[in-house]
Amino acid sequence: MTSQEKPTDMQIQWLTRGLSQPGGKLPLFDSEGQSINPATVQSCIRHGWAEPWFSNPLKPDWLVCKLTKKGREVLESHG
Repeated sequence: MTSQEKPTDMQIQWLTRGLSQPGGKLPLFDSEGQSINPATVQSCIRHGWAEPWFSNPLKPDWLVCKLTKKGREVLESHG
């Protein structure tokens, strides 16, 4: 894994939360109720660690994502 492929602490925190959720669903909000930084979400999608899951018809601006196989692998290799 190159340094460019190594997740940041914030990415690890976000991705890790998907490990315990059905289907690997990633949270929209952090543990303090703040929205996850869109840059964190987009970066994880670009790396293939997360992927958009479905559209939320009530909140179309919310990007609901799930952890990918590659995301699980990067977490395993990190920890």
